[in-house]
Amino acid sequence: MTANGQQSRTSTARIARKLAVAGTGAALLALPLIGATTASAATPTAVSSVTAYPNNLDGWIRQSLDIMAQQGIPGSYNGIHRNIMRESSGNPNAINNWDSNAAKGTPSKGLLQVIDPTFAAYHVTGTAYDPYDPVANITAACNYAADRYGSIDNVFGAY
Repeated sequence: MTANGQQSRTSTARIARKLAVAGTGAALLALPLIGATTASAATPTAVSSVTAYPNNLDGWIRQSLDIMAQQGIPGSYNGIHRNIMRESSGNPNAINNWDSNAAKGTPSKGLLQVIDPTFAAYHVTGTAYDPYDPVANITAACNYAADRYGSIDNVFGAY
């Protein structure tokens, strides 16, 4: 300090330089911490494993194929689609009231025209217990076809 009580320019400049150097050092030390904080904020969140299927023939077949894969039931998209188009033209509410099964009181129902006793015997756990439910109908019918013919892919006519 000078005699009149004021700091000299040299002294003030020296303190400012020390603060600047100390501040720069602190900033350099803080950069890795800031980067780490920012990087951790960019960590991806867990993705849900639930698959959404469209509520149409394509979605029903794909959902059924996923269930079939989990249960070890063979079948392909093309084999399922081919049989659905022959049996019901893709109408999940189709019912056959005129064939021999219907005459006996057990009409064929749903996309793959399954009768109630066959649906009950080949129903796959995890699907609805409803022969008109598209996914349950496809999966039960494919389970039956796998047992009887090796796969729905081997079915080319009424079964």
